[in-house]
Amino acid sequence: MIDSSGLLLWRRSSRGIEVLLAHMGGPYFTKKDDGGWTIPKGIVERDDADLEAEAEREFAEELGGPAPTGPTMSLGSTTSGGKRIHVFARSSDFDADHIVSNTFDLEWPPRSGRTQTFPEVDRAAWVSIDVAETKLAKNQRAFVGRLREALDD
Repeated sequence: MIDSSGLLLWRRSSRGIEVLLAHMGGPYFTKKDDGGWTIPKGIVERDDADLEAEAEREFAEELGGPAPTGPTMSLGSTTSGGKRIHVFARSSDFDADHIVSNTFDLEWPPRSGRTQTFPEVDRAAWVSIDVAETKLAKNQRAFVGRLREALDD
């Protein structure tokens, strides 16, 4: 089983609770909105790794800046398609308009023999929890529900 770890930032605004999502980069997600967004996350590199530290590392790689500090809560994990996803939530702010993502190489178009470089994340945005439940990839939507439950007063 492959482990992945991510950090879901949240904040309270005049519109209620918002979360920071990242839109998946690359040609497969260019025109995909609903289901094309993700919690900043990535593969855990060592079996004995600190999952929260891995979530912070992946956040920095995908968004181009260090993860904001602050109290953190675990939202647990889910399993999907041979991958176990661990997510942590942190109340903080982050400038979603100025991200700089790491990149990956892909043969594109398929079977063309040409390799192109794409950003892992092509943009980020603050969205309401309700919007996040449709924008996120299906295997990550449970984390938004868990955050909502944890924040209910």
